[in-house]
Amino acid sequence: MTHCDRVRRTPARNHGGGKSRGFTLVEVMVALAITAVALVAGLRATSALTDNAGRQGTLLLAHLCAENRLIGLRLARQLPPVGDDTSTCTQGSRVFDLTQQVQPTPNPAFRRVEERVGSEGHLIVQLSTIVGRN
Repeated sequence: MTHCDRVRRTPARNHGGGKSRGFTLVEVMVALAITAVALVAGLRATSALTDNAGRQGTLLLAHLCAENRLIGLRLARQLPPVGDDTSTCTQGSRVFDLTQQVQPTPNPAFRRVEERVGSEGHLIVQLSTIVGRN
């Protein structure tokens, strides 16, 4: 007796009493609706991640503008004059608006410097430091 002779063959069962049973239109529509909801949720999550990555890039570039301006003040080795100053800064392909505000402190050897970086009228980052005479 060979291996093929020992294989037991069972007849296919049909649970529908002679008719083959498929999916109803309602079941297919429910499955499609569930799939559509899952795809929309995934699309929204992907969109949120993409938007967040863009905001992080903008924040990094704006922070670089503010830091560069504050480092320039420290390298000048003199007290900046009290008052406000505005300028622009280009980082990457973005142009940012910088507002520098210099205020006196109780100690005349120091000044409080605040850098505000914005774009299109919206504040992105604000940095503050104290600059002294060197």
